[in-house]
Amino acid sequence: MLENSGRHARRRYIPRGPAAIGAGLIALALVAGLLAVAARRGPERSEGVAATIVATPQPPPTLEPPPVVESWPRWGVTHTQYSADNETPEVRNRVGDLFSRVPTLQNQHIMGWGAGNPEPSPGKYDFRDLDRRVKLMAATKAQPVLTLCCAPDWMKGGAEGRTNWGKIEVAPRREHFDDFAALAATVAKRYPTVTHYMVWNEFKGFWDEAHNNWDVEAYTDLYNRVYDALKAVNPKIQVGGPYIPVDSHVSSANSSTVKGPWGSIDSRPLEAVQYWLENKKGADFIVVDASSATNDRGLVPDEFTALKKFSAVTAWLREKSGDLPVWWAEWYISPDNIDWDEQHRTAVQAAAMMEFARSGAATALYWNPQRRQGDDCPGCLWSPARGDEMPMAGLISGFTRWFPAGAELVDVQVSDPRVQVLAVDKQMIMVNTAGAALKVQVDGRPFELQPYAVQWSDRGQ
Repeated sequence: MLENSGRHARRRYIPRGPAAIGAGLIALALVAGLLAVAARRGPERSEGVAATIVATPQPPPTLEPPPVVESWPRWGVTHTQYSADNETPEVRNRVGDLFSRVPTLQNQHIMGWGAGNPEPSPGKYDFRDLDRRVKLMAATKAQPVLTLCCAPDWMKGGAEGRTNWGKIEVAPRREHFDDFAALAATVAKRYPTVTHYMVWNEFKGFWDEAHNNWDVEAYTDLYNRVYDALKAVNPKIQVGGPYIPVDSHVSSANSSTVKGPWGSIDSRPLEAVQYWLENKKGADFIVVDASSATNDRGLVPDEFTALKKFSAVTAWLREKSGDLPVWWAEWYISPDNIDWDEQHRTAVQAAAMMEFARSGAATALYWNPQRRQGDDCPGCLWSPARGDEMPMAGLISGFTRWFPAGAELVDVQVSDPRVQVLAVDKQMIMVNTAGAALKVQVDGRPFELQPYAVQWSDRGQ
């Protein structure tokens, strides 16, 4: 596996397109209708350059429209390299219902993270992998989302008909911005049931080394062309950006006024967001991602207080954008090398989701570190060896049911501040943030919570 280069201590592994998948496996995955849930793991890399020209055009898939829901689900997952369609038949059968219980959001990139090069040569398309993922979203009654990243090699100086996955994070050249916008329009026409698009991913390729800052002017130019292209296909399509990583630190020359005990937000992504807001053609939502950990000191002052960063950033975005819906395309609650047991990790994840709900974030997508082999998979949705459901899958299902966007939260009395609670009129979830068992009164009732326990309860209303 090759790690991403770049400034971020939390950066993930470089994504690549999938290896060829046999027609029989594809058919089995589609018939089974299994959920291709997200996997936050870098794939094993084979040859860095592969020929991908497709001579025969593929007809668009037949898709069912997403379900009609009373409110936006808010919670969901991002598909990555390994997902349910990569598992054995036995495991696929066991994980197939994890997110079919309630309609969740599911997101897929158009290139990389499980999808091959969609346009290896100008006008020659290969949508086989993207078709498979979009059809799986439809089969599992998801609200589908597509991320318009990344760009074919010929748009960024590479050879036509070839895909160098080592260059996945290179942005298209300025002279090919219109070509990328045309590809976005082609994708939108192919998948008419997909009506929500995020433009690009983490400003990949838009870092200006000479000025030690983001090239937000170039990104905004790309965004505006994509926005116009998508709206020309269907004015009802919802488009969002800038999908920029929001870093924080304890000590830095680039500190902003958005700060707290968890550190200070780097001023550069905030300036980039402000520029985008002032110069965009339009937007239906605003997109960012972040880790609660600082770049220089890790989690400060502790793993639970550090989560307040998410609420602070959401509040700033809502204020500066005129209350555009805030999307968290990715969110992380620890450095990659932290050693927590699953109970501890789940407690921090649940507390993070509470922050998104309290601060009014419209969407929070989980980038799940699914692994293909072995039993050790911290934060996964299912065990890769057996397909057993893991705690994070239950969290996403429960939050989707009880805390969709716009849910009316209610305050409940808690006798110990170490227990965090999120509640609606009929249900609540409690998180013990202490490494010791606690006896507490919550909402007028006694509870005994084990260390880092996450417990659901009806409110007896």
